[in-house]
Order: sequence, then C-alpha cells, then structure tokens
Amino acid sequence: MSDAAQDLGVNPLEDTESDAAKAYAEERCDNIRSFVHTSPEYYIRMFDKIGASSAFTPTLNVMAGLFGPVWFGARGLWKWALPFLIIETLALVQIARGLFGDLGAEAMARIASIEGTLELRRRQLAAAIDSNSDRIDAFQRAVDSLEANIGGIRTEAEALAATGPAIALTGLAILILAKCAQAVVANSALEARFSDWMSDRTVRSGLPVGQIVFSAIFMGLIAFAAMMHYSFPGRFTLLSEFPTDPDIRLVSIDSVEAFFNWAVLNGEVLFDAITYFIRLVLDALEIVFVSTPWIVIAALIILLTWLTAGVRMAIYSGAFLAYMGLLGFWEKAMTTLALLGTAACLSILIGIPLGMFAARRPRFYKAIQPIMDFMQTMPAFVFMIPVIAFFGTGKPAAVVTTMIFGGTPVVRLTVLGLRGVPESVREAAISFGANKWYLLTKVDLPLAGPSIRAGINQTIMLSLAMVVVASLIGAKGLGEDVLEALQYANVGQGILAGFAILFCAMILDRIVQGNRK
Repeated sequence: MSDAAQDLGVNPLEDTESDAAKAYAEERCDNIRSFVHTSPEYYIRMFDKIGASSAFTPTLNVMAGLFGPVWFGARGLWKWALPFLIIETLALVQIARGLFGDLGAEAMARIASIEGTLELRRRQLAAAIDSNSDRIDAFQRAVDSLEANIGGIRTEAEALAATGPAIALTGLAILILAKCAQAVVANSALEARFSDWMSDRTVRSGLPVGQIVFSAIFMGLIAFAAMMHYSFPGRFTLLSEFPTDPDIRLVSIDSVEAFFNWAVLNGEVLFDAITYFIRLVLDALEIVFVSTPWIVIAALIILLTWLTAGVRMAIYSGAFLAYMGLLGFWEKAMTTLALLGTAACLSILIGIPLGMFAARRPRFYKAIQPIMDFMQTMPAFVFMIPVIAFFGTGKPAAVVTTMIFGGTPVVRLTVLGLRGVPESVREAAISFGANKWYLLTKVDLPLAGPSIRAGINQTIMLSLAMVVVASLIGAKGLGEDVLEALQYANVGQGILAGFAILFCAMILDRIVQGNRK
C-alpha cells in the first residue's frame, strides 16, 4: 500500500472489489433486461430479492395471476403452465356446471326410461281390470313400485339441481386459489429459467408474439372444450366421440391379414429353418435336464450354486430341489428349465453381440430402440398371434415368444455397461498399444461385466415370467400346472406350482449373480 493511499485512508483492494461488484451488478441487470424484455426494472428487483435467499421467497406477479397458464406458456415455463391449466380448467368446469349445467340430466334420463316401462304396466293393469284377471294385484304392485322409483329419482334430480350454486362457488374458490398461487410462484419460476438462460443462451427468452398467441389459443381451446363437454354432456358429439369411420378399421384389419398371409407363404423356408435350429437346442437341453438321472442334475446344480454363491445358497438350492422332487414337480421343472434355457441362451447369444455392436454406434442403437420398446411393452398375447401364424403351436413357438418378451434387457444393459466404461481407462490402454480386440476383451467387457450380468439376470427372470403364458401355445412344464389350476380353480395346485417356478428363478438368479465382487 502506498504512503499516499495510507494518508487518504483508502484501501486499493477494497476499491477494486467494489468496482468488480458494480460491474457484475450492471452486467446482471443488462442480462435481465435482455431476458425478460418487458418491465425490466420490476424483474431486476424481484430477481435480486429472490436471489438474496436460498429459501423460497414469495413475490407477487399480477400479470401471471391474471393470465395464468397463458403467461407461463408464453414465457416457456410449460412445466408450470400445464399443471395450472389442469387446475384452472377444473375450476372453470365446476363454475360452468354450477351455473349452466343440467345437473339432473342423468336422473331425468333414467326417469324417461322407467316411464316407458311404467306406461306398459299401466296398460297391462287396465287390461287385467277389464278382464277381471287374477294378476291385478301383481300389476298394481309393479305400477306402485315404478311410481315410487320415479318419485325418488325426481327428488334426487331436484337435490342435484339445488347443488348448482355450491358447485359454482367451489369452482370459483379453486380458480382464485390457483390465480394466487400462480402470482406467487411466477417470479421464482422465471428466475430459475433466467439462471438456465445464463448458462445456455439457446433457452427461449422474452415474450415472443407467436408464443403468446399459441399459448392463448391452446389454453383457451382446452378450457372451452372441457367446459362444454362437462357442462352439457351428450350435446356435442364431437367432444364425446372420436370422429371415425368403421370402414377404416375393416380396411386396416384386411391389410394386416393380407400382409401376414403373404409373409407366411413367402417365408416358409426361413421359419422352418428357425424352428429346426430352436428344436436342436431344445432337444439337447431336454436330454441334459429331463433324461439325465435326477441325482446327477441335483448334484451339479448344488455344486454350481456353491461355487458361485456360497455354501448357504447351495443349502437353499438343495432344499428347493427337494421341494420340487417331493411334490412331483421334478420332470416338469426340468422341462421348464430346458425351455427357459433355450430361450435365455438364444437371447444372450444374440443380445450381447448386438449390444456390443450398438454401444459404439449411437445411430444404430437409436434405430433399434423403438423395436425393443415394442418387444417389451406389447402385451404377450398380441405378439403370440403372429408367432403362431409363423411357427404354429408347440415348444418352438413358446421359445420365440419368450425371446421376444425377455430378450431386450441384455441388449440394453450391455450397451449401458459398455458406454459406462471411463474414457480415461480406454485412452490409457490405447496409449500402451492395446489393439481393438485387447481393448474389448481386457478393458471394456471386464469393466462392463456387472451391467452385462444384470442384463442376463433380467432376461432369465422375464423368461420365467412367460412360463404360464407359453403354456397356452403348447409349452409343457410348470406353466401347464398353473394354467390347469386357473381353469379348474384348483388353488392348491396353482400355489404349489407357482412356488416351484419361484424356486427355479431364485436358483438361476443366484447362479448368474453369485456373490463375487
């Protein structure tokens, strides 16, 4: 510090910090002006107030309260606009129903339906009186009962109509509360968006006229359509029924059937080859699991469980296998494991290489993602239809169905695991001269191993979940017992077979996952 500065009592460091703070404040004000475009001085004060505390700071934005979701949508705050739109629409619907809606319309429709029956019973009563029939009392009781019902329903309709003002007031209260909430949170929401805009200038700012018009039209149409539909039910067919033509559905059905007929006729060789390959694998596994003496299979499973998951799980596996054998489920359980093993092995043999290929090719992965989404979300009973058309019924069709449902997790988790390998590790291996094969086998796959094993586990679990469904198209095994229990309401058989399926899943899960780090 210089002698002159000391004589004047001025600290140059404090002076520099003050200038920097002023420059930052001026730059922040300029940024706020560029961001909001309208009422900048008001937003500068509000943003400074909000930023002064880490807790929520309530402020009041009158324009946001008045225009509600339109203001939020025009500002690009759609995550706020849509919830407030739903709340305001609900409030407006309640107001419209309370003031203009025919609250007793449904009750009056019921009265009109009953009156038709009442008129018929009155004519029958009159005819019985004229003929001095012995059924006069029965008809009289029917007429009295219908008249009493009409009276009760009419009272109910009058009571509903009397609730109109209360419904309207409830809607008004909801609307006022929503407006107040929007006015209070608007500035905080806009300040958060301003922070996003500061780090990413592609975030929309200001109040573009196009966005204002779009928000107003969108919000207005939603609110108006909802009000008309709920206030005047059944009056506007366009709001209650989607405009369509039955011929569209019929033509679509015919087109789908024509496509599958063409595919079956022209793809017979391909489908026969797939069926033959599946049958080879399935027959081999059935020889291993079904034809091999039970003591050999049990010993191998217990030993494998011990080696991968420890002694305790090996004891549990022995108990599970004893459960299946003592209750007579052994052969069916082994048949289920053969079917499951075929589907799981084929899914893994296809899924892991496919995931490895897609992990470094984002465009290819984006292309197959919709297909995998379809395989996972489409109900099993839907894609069983083309499977039966292509492969018929029986075990090969059950294997294909199981593969469709359970084959996607191994692909997704293989991609996830390989993409999660740190680039620094890969770069280090490359810098030491690792070729592509060494990089894949010694770096990528070992580091992605836990994720890949999780994918294998999920594929096995989902394949077991298809055991009962696969039994519908001819697959044998434990699923057949569960299906019979459902058909004949045999609770005991279904529960016991279900536990056998559960134990198979637990044994396979522990073998695949193990307890090694």
